[in-house]
Amino acid sequence: MRSEISPDGQPDHGQGRKAGRGRSVIEKVRRAQIIEAAIEVIAERGFAKASMAQIAARAGVSKGVISYHFAGKEELIARTVEEVYEGLGAFVASRLAGQTGTDAWLRVYIGSIATYMADHRPQLTALGEIFTHARTDAGELRYGIASSEPLYAHVESVFREGQQRGELRAFDVRVMAVSLQAGIDDMFAYWSAHPEHDLMAHAHELIDLFWHATRADGQAGHAAKA
Repeated sequence: MRSEISPDGQPDHGQGRKAGRGRSVIEKVRRAQIIEAAIEVIAERGFAKASMAQIAARAGVSKGVISYHFAGKEELIARTVEEVYEGLGAFVASRLAGQTGTDAWLRVYIGSIATYMADHRPQLTALGEIFTHARTDAGELRYGIASSEPLYAHVESVFREGQQRGELRAFDVRVMAVSLQAGIDDMFAYWSAHPEHDLMAHAHELIDLFWHATRADGQAGHAAKA
């Protein structure tokens, strides 16, 4: 899973939001129903085997109804990713509000993402399938490393501000931002492959790892238990 939300908890996945504007309540409810069905089918059958017919059947509608609300599978997938990240982003943002200091940011940022996904395994599984298999017309991964550029920039800014406040030691903020996101992605990938794995314990170890790797000498705070 590419955990592409900005440090303030807002989704940052490169998708527009124009599609949701001006729609009636009934239309929004129907679209949400179809997106939920898409998540369930993709999580259960995998991205390649998830057909529009199967999604329509799961949603209890015809393929024509899906076509009315979405231009095709590509748009449905894009809106599905957007929907999941909006929920995740709102959850993380509510917990980041009022937090100060890089140690608190690391604890809340990593910990709240893990907490949310622990309660939303189908969404996590579906995102993993989409990010692994969804491709552009040119055959490139639609949600590859390039799509994470805005996220890396945001995380860089958090680390850079921590350095300026004297909380963090000198290091390459881009390398640390990429490494942090890779650690989060791999945490979810491992948990998906090993459901018995303790996700929250993993998250706390990751928090502690990056706090010790980034903190300046004399910063004795323990982010994992802050």
